Amino acid sequence: MLHYFRLWLASARYSVIRSMMFRGDFIMWSLVELFWMAVNIAAIAVIYEHTDAVAGWSKYEMILLVGTTMLIQRMLMGFFWSNLFELGRNIRTGNFDFFLAQPGNLLFIVSTRKLDLDGLINVFVALAVVLYAVKQLGIEPSFLQVATYASFVFCGLAISYAMLLLFASISFWAIGSQGLEGTYFTFMEFARLPREAFRGVANVIFVWVLPAVVLSNAPARALIDGFDPVYALWLGGATVAWLGLSVTVFRRGLRRYSSASS
Repeated sequence: MLHYFRLWLASARYSVIRSMMFRGDFIMWSLVELFWMAVNIAAIAVIYEHTDAVAGWSKYEMILLVGTTMLIQRMLMGFFWSNLFELGRNIRTGNFDFFLAQPGNLLFIVSTRKLDLDGLINVFVALAVVLYAVKQLGIEPSFLQVATYASFVFCGLAISYAMLLLFASISFWAIGSQGLEGTYFTFMEFARLPREAFRGVANVIFVWVLPAVVLSNAPARALIDGFDPVYALWLGGATVAWLGLSVTVFRRGLRRYSSASS
């Protein structure tokens, strides 16, 4: 573990140096992400000028939900997005051979080679949105609620990573898969909606089969209503299932890539 921690620190140091070499690019993308987050909050403000609740969620409960979605997405962007986005491109161009020659766990190296500082900086903005919503709701969370929220956010991050890895791994079989990684954001559009807004078939597909809705709703509900064992069991099971599926697909694709390269 210490060896991998040192590898991660070396990658982080390299990412910081690279970002500081291109400060203009770093500042521009930080502001773009900040603008996108501000647009989401502004949209909520406009909607709640015409109604008191959406699917039973008040204005500040909705801000808490959207802030939690932002928090998970910014962490994914900061830690994993560039690495997994480049995975598909490297497979298609053959540059993936470079990673095969590296010592250590291949999936770890592929997933953690770069950090995006602009995404990580906006993690603090998303966290500020969550804290603002909590204050406006008058919530004084207990230690158990905070720990549950943090655990659920970690599960949401793990599920998001697994979904992105799964989409990127399709490049092992499909050469013309450019942009497939962006499918993740299509699913995550549902994460900003309350679970109660989904009914019938949509409830089965987007709430229970695909985890996009619950991975954001569960942490927000943990702060509003406290610990829910149903959410805990479902989110824990979904995390294990999606990580297992994505790693299995990656390893099978890797065997196919190695066979094709030899």
